Amino acid sequence: MSLFRKFFGSSNDASDEGNQSEYNTPKAVNLPVDELFTFNFKKNGGKFIYCEDLSEVKEQFENILEENDWFEGDALCYDTKLFSLLEENKLNFTNPSQPNFFLAGCENLIADEGSVLFSSNQIKQKKPNELPDNIVILATTSQILESKSDGLRVIKKKYDKDYPTNITTIKYFEKVQDEDFLTYGSCAKNLYLLLLEDL
Repeated sequence: MSLFRKFFGSSNDASDEGNQSEYNTPKAVNLPVDELFTFNFKKNGGKFIYCEDLSEVKEQFENILEENDWFEGDALCYDTKLFSLLEENKLNFTNPSQPNFFLAGCENLIADEGSVLFSSNQIKQKKPNELPDNIVILATTSQILESKSDGLRVIKKKYDKDYPTNITTIKYFEKVQDEDFLTYGSCAKNLYLLLLEDL
């Protein structure tokens, strides 16, 4: 299929409703922002776990550890607020040589593309491809924003003058079947999102 036909379609493609590609599929614009995020996040291959309180977060985190056989293994984590979660489950997070997974918070969750927005506060100066393949994110419902520009605006307001560096998103949570230039250079991660209700 030619590049132009892939973007613009042909007259035959336009009349064929059942053969829509991801480029000309209408967006679900009438969905509330949290539902839009959930839809796009799952479409990207992310694993979504809703939690009503902190005890449920701990329980679901233990379920993830059990599912992947990560108990008493190594984890990478830079967020001191999450260290207790690792200590409770006897996970080594000080200088891990081969971490099984990365545990972190995030800056925001981006609804219109189902991605997770990070900064140097969560991932230091690492690029997404330098992080472990398995990632567990703890976020709250109040962190869901409609677009990346909203996320950048919140970062600017939140940090006033001490802006974090290395602001990036991770969008793909499973290997894409047909790689094209839109996914070139992206690295797929096996990502679990523990979403805590705080609204």
